[in-house]
Amino acid sequence: MQMIETDKAPKAIGPYSQAVKYENLMFISGQIAIDPKTQEFIGGDVEKQTERVMENIKAVLEEAGLNFNHVIKTTIYLKNIQDFEKVNRVYGRYFTEHKPARATVEVSNLPKGALVEIEVIAGI
Repeated sequence: MQMIETDKAPKAIGPYSQAVKYENLMFISGQIAIDPKTQEFIGGDVEKQTERVMENIKAVLEEAGLNFNHVIKTTIYLKNIQDFEKVNRVYGRYFTEHKPARATVEVSNLPKGALVEIEVIAGI
């Protein structure tokens, strides 16, 4: 097992790793809209937050020598399921050729008051 960390994504806000490689899989912890330069939650609308989340995921993938084409499955957690289409528009810009399996669920709350959190499983 190997822990993956990069300064190009936010530091973990709890006792967990940004990502863990295990055999031929990489598990990326749920990302919210935290700016890796300031370590501050950026807030804003769900599109702005989703863009930051996807850039954070991209940075972790790149640290492991991977990209979005390696993603097998994602899970999207939404504060409001009514944001589904807005999140899809941003998310879809990152998955153009390759479409991983996915689940999307509405949750009652997310860390730091985030509107969206996304976790990823990638193949190596």
